[in-house]
Amino acid sequence: MSLRKIAGLFLLAACSSLTACSSATRNAGNSGQLTGASASQLAVEQFLKAVNEKDLQAMSIVFGTKDGPARETMERTELEKREVILACYFAHDSARILGEQGGLQGHREVRVELKKGNLTRQTTFYTIQGPGGRWYVDNMDIAAVRDFCGNPGTGRQ
Repeated sequence: MSLRKIAGLFLLAACSSLTACSSATRNAGNSGQLTGASASQLAVEQFLKAVNEKDLQAMSIVFGTKDGPARETMERTELEKREVILACYFAHDSARILGEQGGLQGHREVRVELKKGNLTRQTTFYTIQGPGGRWYVDNMDIAAVRDFCGNPGTGRQ
């Protein structure tokens, strides 16, 4: 799949995310498993770990909005498409949290340094507190890591 098609799919997915969310969701999924994370930075750490493990289910536990996990508010096929795209861009060799600050509309902005192959990039993850005080990765700066996906220069050494 070309980089242009991947970017187009992500843009389409991002544009539709505001209308895809339901106002009623539970803090635990259908399996009763606790979703989200207890802290903003922990949500980012868990998301990045799931990305590297290519574990879409684990990603869906901490990917969400103020209404809760995306797996409870989005159609499954759409969610999985988004997660596959995000996994391509955010796969990394190492990650380091640089800091956290308040953001707009209740968000926290978590700055992260990601390394992949010979590239090092800083990006921002936007987290939000959802039901039960749990934290979810709501959005992220994909443009900062656009060269991580499909770039031969990022091959692991």
